[in-house]
Amino acid sequence: MTVPSDPSPTPDPQRVWAYRPASPLLGNPDGPLAGLTFSVKDLFGVPGWPLAASTRAPVPEVAESVLVRRLLDLGASAVGKTHLHEVALGITGMNGFGGTEHPFMPGHAPGGSSSGAAASVALGQVNFALGTDTGGSIRVPAAWCGVVGYKPTKGHPAWSTDGVLPLSPTCDHAGPLARDVGAVVRVHEALTGTAVPARDWAGVRVGLWLPQGWVTNEVQAAVEAFASELEARGAILPSVNLPEMLDAYTPIVLSEAAQVHREALRLPEPGFLPFTLASLRQGEALSAEEVTAAHARREVYRAEVDALLETCDVLLAPAVPTPPPLLGTDEVDLPGGRVPLRRAMLRLTVPFSLLGLPSVALPTGMPFVGVQLVGPRGEDGWVLGLAQSLDALGEPLP
Repeated sequence: MTVPSDPSPTPDPQRVWAYRPASPLLGNPDGPLAGLTFSVKDLFGVPGWPLAASTRAPVPEVAESVLVRRLLDLGASAVGKTHLHEVALGITGMNGFGGTEHPFMPGHAPGGSSSGAAASVALGQVNFALGTDTGGSIRVPAAWCGVVGYKPTKGHPAWSTDGVLPLSPTCDHAGPLARDVGAVVRVHEALTGTAVPARDWAGVRVGLWLPQGWVTNEVQAAVEAFASELEARGAILPSVNLPEMLDAYTPIVLSEAAQVHREALRLPEPGFLPFTLASLRQGEALSAEEVTAAHARREVYRAEVDALLETCDVLLAPAVPTPPPLLGTDEVDLPGGRVPLRRAMLRLTVPFSLLGLPSVALPTGMPFVGVQLVGPRGEDGWVLGLAQSLDALGEPLP
């Protein structure tokens, strides 16, 4: 499927929008979110709107999104669909329609896969955006675009993935991006019917995960400055260690993505970009034994992190290893050596989507570099409440 021509004459130099209708889908005027607008990542099923997943390959049909319908019923109005990294299988924002550029740094990557979602928020085009996060796809673009991104606990009833084109049912999450935590909290409160008060940091045990050599010196300084602010508020910050978890994540996600797109992969010319196609073919080639072993490793990591979270209330970690790179960057130089960009990014974010933990990406005092605040499974209100008291710490957007 190709995206139909956009009826709106509004300029879109960053290629944020996959589809904009002539008029928005209006929300319930009496709902608690009345007056707010939102964008929808082009993986969510919206009746009457096309779904192409920013690819020129055919994609499976998707039912109406439960989450979009719920937000409309609560009063928010949907203004259109945003571009993403092709079929959500990537972290830079590239796709079959040219890809999205950074909202304020032309020629640089906005992060992905929820690239258009983050840019639509950063540019002030909507009050909040719907994205998805399988390995970092909300948190990475939030960090690189200077906005807030929230990945809920896996399976959170308020943040349904029903009616969303999947990438990996094991790791997929739906969640919002906004310019500040207050907007995220307002949407979460409306969906759950439960208030999220700001939380005091005094006495909170914050496990600081800042892996040696995994981030640039400037990112390390930004994370350390953020940690110092938490200490000034009374938090206790022991250092913690986590392993790289891509050996579990990659086989699970690629095998499940290949299943999602199996019909397109049967075609002689499926229409995916070369990297996407190679990744899907890699997933096709995995044996059942390899995938089973990856799920077993996931359970080992789950036990390790659960044990860690018995000694810490929350974790603090970098959300990205570098500031936004130039488009087309494949490798990055880090203190630990040159690393493929995909690995450098995902090894920081994957643990928390692989294990389904609630995570909030927050801006730091350094432009377009963010941190992650991660809580125990099911403690979304606790994490959002802590984040809400930090709303003024990030660098203001232009």
